[in-house]
Amino acid sequence: MAQFLTVGGRTFGAELEGSAIPRLVNGGLLLPPGRVALLHGLGDALFYRHGHNSWSPCGWRRLSDVPLRIASAQRRLTADDTTWDDPSRHHSSAVAALEGPDGRVLLLGALGLGVPRLAADRDTLVGWYESGGAPWFLAYGDEDEVFAAYSEQLGARLGRSTKRAGNVWCSWYAYYENITEDQLAEDVTALRGLPFDVAQIDDGWEEQVGDWHANSKFPAGMRALADRITDAGLRPGLWLAPFIVHPDSQTARKRPELLLRDDGGAPVVAGHNWGTGYWTLDLTLRSAQEHLRETIHRVTHEWGFTYLKLDFLQAGTTPGSRSADVDREEAYQTGLRAIREAAGQDAYLLGSGAPLLPSLGLIDGLRSGPDVAPMWDHYATQDPSDALARNAVVNTLHRLWHAPLLEVDPDVVYFRSRLNLLTGRQQSWLRDLADICGFRAISDPPGWLRPDELEAMTHYLGHRPDIRRLGRYRFSLDGREVDFTPAVDPGVGQAYPIS
Repeated sequence: MAQFLTVGGRTFGAELEGSAIPRLVNGGLLLPPGRVALLHGLGDALFYRHGHNSWSPCGWRRLSDVPLRIASAQRRLTADDTTWDDPSRHHSSAVAALEGPDGRVLLLGALGLGVPRLAADRDTLVGWYESGGAPWFLAYGDEDEVFAAYSEQLGARLGRSTKRAGNVWCSWYAYYENITEDQLAEDVTALRGLPFDVAQIDDGWEEQVGDWHANSKFPAGMRALADRITDAGLRPGLWLAPFIVHPDSQTARKRPELLLRDDGGAPVVAGHNWGTGYWTLDLTLRSAQEHLRETIHRVTHEWGFTYLKLDFLQAGTTPGSRSADVDREEAYQTGLRAIREAAGQDAYLLGSGAPLLPSLGLIDGLRSGPDVAPMWDHYATQDPSDALARNAVVNTLHRLWHAPLLEVDPDVVYFRSRLNLLTGRQQSWLRDLADICGFRAISDPPGWLRPDELEAMTHYLGHRPDIRRLGRYRFSLDGREVDFTPAVDPGVGQAYPIS
């Protein structure tokens, strides 16, 4: 039904499905379920793209520019949603926004599940759901105000978390998969007395992705490692990717009935890593849900790891032929709910590679970008989802509006000079952004740090600066202005100083 909508003092032409009447809510308008089309009248505006999952590119780009997207189809399968990819049109997941010439922002955001998508051109802003439908939120005004109003609506409808992880040490960016029981025992001992709250063991402990038992590098077992972490005064944390299965795993061979399959009966490839395409569980199966509960109960209640980094969660939204006729996000939410129930409400769940809307109310923190990596950029790639520090910074800056809903995890910061190609300014950007998020994680083994680096890290972890936002990319930290504009746009200022 065609009509005019007035919001934020401006009137827009609109076409809405059904006969329901839009109504005023705090900060904007509540629009009925179904497809929404707006004549925005903002011309060649800046378009805000919200990525599908943690690694998906996120940011502002002018409508006359090439759309922000991942070019590689293989990488896109892991780091975005391939179903609605369009190389010639600006697309977004869950929410989109347009900034007009006067700096005011028009926001259209989904308020429910069903794989909500949005697209825009110089005339129209359109939103729809892949399946089913839920209401929409429409707002127009200052950028911070419209995103804050949208997050308020999401929290009220889908849930939020107020848990805080504290200061996290993780093994990944020092050792990657080459962790051992002996090396981690040495590191945990060195962490004793330092201002960390969590010691999180990352990938490399498991028999195989999908087989969540200790491998031969951990002969004493995972309970012993968790006890060692607890004895050091820290909360035990563990990485796992509960929704995915490596084709060479015992689970894939012995429990093939758990796998999500295509219409032809073949296991669906849900993404690529470890040199292969990996598979995913059909989360609508009771047996798959029970498999998740058994895994998470063992990790949390039997071994004692109560901080879980849940990776590659996006696989739960992969298209396939499921046992139940539900939309992809509902299937994902079913699997995540089984994890939360098994872990218990006291566990801290950090999602990585996770879509925002179906995660709300179930996880406590959300990775906001790709892996940081100890290098800023790389000449051989222009992929905005690659593991590079600049990509992580850019994505996180554009997801700060998530903060009222859950913790925004910008990934680790660095203090070490060993195996580190970041300049001083680039490291400062990482640290300042982690302060802004309030989520500080470090992967430097204390034994790698010089005395001055250890002192700097200790001071950083013990200080909580006063944060004020001054603009889209400008902040004040204890009165010191920090401008991330050169990080987002290397053509502004000097983005690549020597030191």
